[in-house]
Amino acid sequence: MLEIFDYDFMQRAFLAGMLIAILASVSGTFVVLKRYSMISETLAHSALVGVAVGLVAGFNPLWMAVVVAIASAWLIEYLRSSFSLYSDAILAILLSGSLAIAVIIVSLGGAFNNSLFSYLFGSILAVSEEDIITILVFGTIALGLLLAFSKELYFIAYDEEVAQTSGVKVKFLNFLLVTVVAIIIALSIRVVGSLLIGALMVIPTVSALQYRVGFLNTTFISLVFALLSVLSGMTLSFYFSLPSGATIVLCVLVIFVVSLVINKK
Repeated sequence: MLEIFDYDFMQRAFLAGMLIAILASVSGTFVVLKRYSMISETLAHSALVGVAVGLVAGFNPLWMAVVVAIASAWLIEYLRSSFSLYSDAILAILLSGSLAIAVIIVSLGGAFNNSLFSYLFGSILAVSEEDIITILVFGTIALGLLLAFSKELYFIAYDEEVAQTSGVKVKFLNFLLVTVVAIIIALSIRVVGSLLIGALMVIPTVSALQYRVGFLNTTFISLVFALLSVLSGMTLSFYFSLPSGATIVLCVLVIFVVSLVINKK
């Protein structure tokens, strides 16, 4: 089984997958508790717009994905806080709009190729050393911000109004959270794919919540589930020639079903 690590591209893929599993599971805990799960899907589709622009204009698609995802995250939070719109309605509008814009851009630019599909569904062959460094640097910053404000973010997720009356900078921290989530999602689409990253961010946390063991333990269990799904998904992808992103998501779905069955008893 260790022959899988004889290939450089698999070493890079496993390293990137582990980093993304850590980032997605930790940030996903706050997203799920805030009942904001669909933001991951929306930002993933927004990041796809950046990828399309990068492919057509000749820029680095990963950097463009980060920029567009952050801009979309700020727009979502601005509309939610300033216009009193329902969160699910905002996310649905931007999700469909972003996907439409991305399709039009790649159609006009003739960029429907293997590069685009690697961002849609993920590709272990697409991960480069530059991608690893980018994920490591920005992922460390994002994770550091989440941990630094973890108590305040948990307070806001529990009760935003009480947190605001208690003097917590709710607006700033909400913008911080969506910015961090946007960065993590944009960095993740190379391995998992824009259509599947939302599952890796949400399902491990939902699975961990079934055990009802408190916030810290839930975060830890979610992290273990995410790492396990990436390890098993990458391995199955290699030996059975399956798409890596889809295989990872199927593995985490199996973990979710098992968690449901265990806790129902």
